[in-house]
Formats: sequence, structure tokens, C-alpha cells
Amino acid sequence: MKKGIHPEDYRFVVFKDTSNDFAFLTRSCAPAKETIKWEDGNEYPLIKMDISSASHPFYTGKMKLVDTAGRIDKFKNRYKNLKK
Repeated sequence: MKKGIHPEDYRFVVFKDTSNDFAFLTRSCAPAKETIKWEDGNEYPLIKMDISSASHPFYTGKMKLVDTAGRIDKFKNRYKNLKK
């Protein structure tokens, strides 16, 4: 890898899947606005995400629909009159 192009400020961060409350601790340099108390009693920055390996259909083998912004309803409403 090239030297000097990667960030140096890696720290422990908790990533939390908002669809099923799955969380894991790893190192990241992503910015976080919130913190969370982890299982070890320490407080870490929290990054919330909509989908993770615990909820993604490829990893779970289940088709689970996560529609956080109502995009599917907007799409159906937009194209409901175009039925053949």
C-alpha cells in the first residue's frame, strides 16, 4: 500500500444496525456524533446504520425488506396508474 494516504486516527467504534439492534465493536476513523456504553463498561462512539450482515438478505438467507424512508410506498404511488 502507498504510504501517507491512509488516515492515522483509528479508534474503537460501535456500529449498530437500527433494523434489528445488532451491534459490533471495531476500529474505524468514521466521525460519530453519539456515544454508547459497551459490554466491557467503556463508552465508545456510535455509528448507526440501516443494514448490516445481521439483516442483509445475502448473509441471512431471508428476504427481509427494510424501508426506512418509505421509498417503496412512494414508488407504488407514483406508478399505480400505469398498470397494463
